Amino acid sequence: MATTTDHLPAAPALLRLLQLVSPSLPVGGYSYSGGIEWAVEAGWIRNARDTREWLSDLLAQSLCRVDLPLLARMQAAAGADDVDAMAGWIELLHALRETAELRAEEAARGRALADLMVSLDMLDAGAGSDWRGLLARSQLAAFGYAGAAWRIPGAELLQGYSWNWLEGQALAAVKIVPLGQTEGQRLLSALAAEIPVAIETALGLDDDRIGASTPALAIASSNHETQYTRLFRS
Repeated sequence: MATTTDHLPAAPALLRLLQLVSPSLPVGGYSYSGGIEWAVEAGWIRNARDTREWLSDLLAQSLCRVDLPLLARMQAAAGADDVDAMAGWIELLHALRETAELRAEEAARGRALADLMVSLDMLDAGAGSDWRGLLARSQLAAFGYAGAAWRIPGAELLQGYSWNWLEGQALAAVKIVPLGQTEGQRLLSALAAEIPVAIETALGLDDDRIGASTPALAIASSNHETQYTRLFRS
């Protein structure tokens, strides 16, 4: 008699994706607020409505037009073992991160994820490893590499990345604004509904259409670098 698990592969891509987006993943995601901390101090974000507008705008601009289309290309480059293509996409990503703080976050989380993948035997730790050095520069690239290594379907990888970003931002807002836990869940529920449209838009962008300007985020991040009292690194 067949069991309900007979049709499942030994290591389902969904479970790997859940591992990759888990808050317990030791890459320091909880340490960053994405500019929310300064925006709250400046009075730009005062309540749940302000938070939703802030995150919805970032989802429709920065995430949709920078992170997601680049993640799709980075996963493809990793799957093809194309080091040069990955290096080019990382250079573009760094150029589109508008502050020193955002670039530092990208690199710090990239190093953490690359180190984790070495410990999981997903990545060569040798000194001559081109991939190790590349992925240590960008957490988005490391995320894409993991998606390729674990054979996670592209659209699902983008969904996971979007949710991971959104959950991290919502948790930061719960602490800083502050919002109640229930209000934070309402926020997640409302904004999660916008993720499919963001992914569809991202996957339809040509290479020369990748890019976005997010002045409010740039201002908040720049000022957060010298904010006197703060809980978050970014």
